[in-house]
Formats: sequence, structure tokens, C-alpha cells
Amino acid sequence: MTDTTVNPQVLPAGLVLAPQLPDILRPVTIRRGFIGFLRSHPTVAIGGVLLLMLVLIAVFAPYLWTVDPTALAPAKRTRAPSAVFWFGTDALGRDIYSRVLFGARVSLTVGLSVAIFASAAGLAIGMVSGFVRWADGILMRFMDGLMSIPPILLAIALMALTRGSVGNVILAITVAEIPRVSRLVRSVVLSLREQPYVDAAVACGTRAPMIIVRHILPNTVAPMLVQATYICASAMITEAILSFIGAGTPPTIPSWGNIMAEGRALWQVKPYIVFFPAAFLSITVLAVNLLGDGLRDALDPRMAKRL
Repeated sequence: MTDTTVNPQVLPAGLVLAPQLPDILRPVTIRRGFIGFLRSHPTVAIGGVLLLMLVLIAVFAPYLWTVDPTALAPAKRTRAPSAVFWFGTDALGRDIYSRVLFGARVSLTVGLSVAIFASAAGLAIGMVSGFVRWADGILMRFMDGLMSIPPILLAIALMALTRGSVGNVILAITVAEIPRVSRLVRSVVLSLREQPYVDAAVACGTRAPMIIVRHILPNTVAPMLVQATYICASAMITEAILSFIGAGTPPTIPSWGNIMAEGRALWQVKPYIVFFPAAFLSITVLAVNLLGDGLRDALDPRMAKRL
């Protein structure tokens, strides 16, 4: 290999070598693997760990020193938090610690179910509306009509037509969340269908269903995944609101909204009845939002800070 370094002694007259400039930007470090991904995006790690802990609490609630969350003990009512009753007892003597841990099952089930069902339905509607021009006007006008009604009011109206149950709560909140997803997917599809690779597929005679599956659908996964996390958090809050006002899950089912509704009359003298379920709800929503923000930064190249 020949040395291509220029000797300053043999330079022509009047020419000098420029001094070496210092490195202004830090060297790019490429982090591969799951651990490297978490180190590059700490919000995903924090939100994922918190959410995983809450899921484990909900799954293993019967084994975490809990009792029957529906067992009544009038002689032990409104006991303050202690070594016997970690979170205290409510007005009927039920253990709040057990009710809060079992209530995590309801909130997480509602949030994850609504996120899955609303994303699937909104994805189908948005794909068809964005790619099939004649269906766009019909579907979007119907979605606009649903979006004109506040989601909580639409959910209350749907719950008024059915009896209170976890399944009906999931259905009511899903219907209220579908328009948001469908409009997001439609906007993504409208921008993707103008791309050169889609025009090339059309010119080659590829059918519309195959174009949607092979070219459009994969590019909608990233924004859909981020939107699903926000829907999950919104669904848990909506479920708590419905249960708090008596339009959600039945009072016999321990949920965070029901626990807070039963303790609001004693808020000034026994605030712990409302505090513990509200704290768990806030932590869960915070974990899901952190996970969504981290995924948005990781999946959007314009917002990525590192390679």
C-alpha cells in the first residue's frame, strides 16, 4: 500500500496544508440488540418495566397476601392502613389492598382489549377509506359523526342501552375510540399511495388488495403501535370514569373506579380509600404513556437522537 500523505516540504510555493479541524460532533455509536435498544430509549425501558410490574401484580394477585376482595366485615370497616390492613378497609370492611390489586385486572383487561379491538377496526376502516376513493366519503362522514360526540358521552350512551359488565364496557369504549384510529390510518395511507413504489405496483397490474397488504400495511404499523398505547391509557381512564359515575362495571366487581366511587363520601375523613386506587391508576397511565412516547421516538427516524 502506498503512502498518500503529502509532505509539506514538497508543496508548491504559496500552498500550505490546512490544520486538522477538531471533531465537533460525537462519534456515532451503533447499539444493537435488545439491551442496546433500551439504553438508547430509556423511556421505553421505564414504561415497560412499570407496565410489566403491574401486569404481574394483576396476574399473581391471589398469591400476594390478598383476601377475597368482596368479603364483607362490618366490624372492621374504615380501618386505617396498618400492618394487618396495608391499605385500610372501606365502609363495608373490605380489604382495600386486595381490592386494588384485583382491580388492576379490570383496568388492564379493558385497556389492552380496547387498544387491540379499536386498532384492528380502525386499521381496516382507515385502509379502505384511504385507498378506495369512492368509499372515502361514506366511511369518513360516518366517522366524523361519531367524532362529533365526546367519547365519554358516547360510551355512557352505549352503556345505557346495555347492562353493566366488563364486556359491554370494552365494547362501548371501543366504538368511541375507532374514529380516532381510522382517521390516523387514513392520513398515513393517503400519503403512502402517492409514493413511487405504489405507482410502480399499479403500473405492473398488481391488484388493490395485494398493494394494501404488501406495500401499505407494513408502513402503518409504526404509527398504529404508538396510537394503540395512547388508546390503552385513554380506555383505562374512561373505564374508571364510567365506574365512578355508576355507568361502568357492576359494584360487585372490584375496579379502581368503583373503589373511588365508594370512597368519595368519606374522602375528607378517610382519604386513603380514594388515594390508593387513584395512585395505581395514575402509575398505570403514566407507564403506558411513557411506553408510547418512547416507541414514537424509536420508530420515527426524525425524532431519533441516536443511531
